[in-house]
Amino acid sequence: MNFVSDNAGGVHPRIMAALAGANEGHVPAYGGDSVTRAAQDRLRELFDSPEAAVHFVASGTAANALSLSLLAPGWGKVFCHADAHVQTSETGAPEFMTGGAKLIPVPGAGGKITPEALAEALAANGRDSVHAGRNAALTLTNATEWGTVYSPEEVEALAAIARHAGLGLHMDGARFANALASLDVAPADLTWRAGVDILSLGGTKNGCMGVETVLIFDPARSEEFQFRRKRAGALVSKHRYLAAQVLAWLEGDLWLQLARHANAMAHELALGLARLPGVRIDQRVESNAVFATIPAELHRRACASGICYHLWPHTQQPAEDEPVGIRLVCGWDTRLEDVTGALQALA
Repeated sequence: MNFVSDNAGGVHPRIMAALAGANEGHVPAYGGDSVTRAAQDRLRELFDSPEAAVHFVASGTAANALSLSLLAPGWGKVFCHADAHVQTSETGAPEFMTGGAKLIPVPGAGGKITPEALAEALAANGRDSVHAGRNAALTLTNATEWGTVYSPEEVEALAAIARHAGLGLHMDGARFANALASLDVAPADLTWRAGVDILSLGGTKNGCMGVETVLIFDPARSEEFQFRRKRAGALVSKHRYLAAQVLAWLEGDLWLQLARHANAMAHELALGLARLPGVRIDQRVESNAVFATIPAELHRRACASGICYHLWPHTQQPAEDEPVGIRLVCGWDTRLEDVTGALQALA
């Protein structure tokens, strides 16, 4: 009963079959193959953006850091949520890839930046000068690190402030499929139509073996991305194996089916946990993650029963009998019996 991370699950059989199917013969390397072209064309069609530049990398950190390097110079300022992955979990990769850009953390409940919070952060840090640096980018995470979701209207409101302040807009979509499944809107409505310039589209957490897509809605930036990706050591030579995953993932809306399932399992888990004495659900469940505070005794029982999850935040050191904050994440392969089994063990 593993709820540690959606990175912990396996690869969906259809995607594994696609990898095996791509494993035939010799094709041009570095993205010059027909599978890569087909995956790029499918994504342009899906996002209703025929001119978008589409590039594949093998990790979310590479996708985010390289994307931000297109928007922010080394003297630039990148505004992000205080709990954003780029701020807490990428070991300075965005700063490194941009050549030294400064990340400005913005507070906000539930992992979300509000227009008011962004305006306050810009007022405090947004002055352009040779001493303070230059406003460069805003990055939003959707779904957020707290499992909440930005609507198209929320993205559009933030994009308007960003444009006024001279900020490009990047979206970290490691769980974009979960956000899209939750909202039931078109991919374009949550990205370029709302003002997003670059999207990091995650597949690894949602059934793929390891592929993230960078969609650049302004194709003029594409050439620079290709040089930056190569310089960073992030251009995979046998590119067809990245693209084959994407094609299978998108076929028949598999990506959304997997995300809907993960979201549904998280909702079931949250409903069951909320019925247990002393348990508090700390965030509204809008995607595939559940955040809760549970009694210390329940935490010990969960560990003894083989129920795995993260303490949240990671830095907490609760005393022996203090309540414990936890994060439980459901994946495409979380079974209903995993959820019911965990709840029965804790009842």
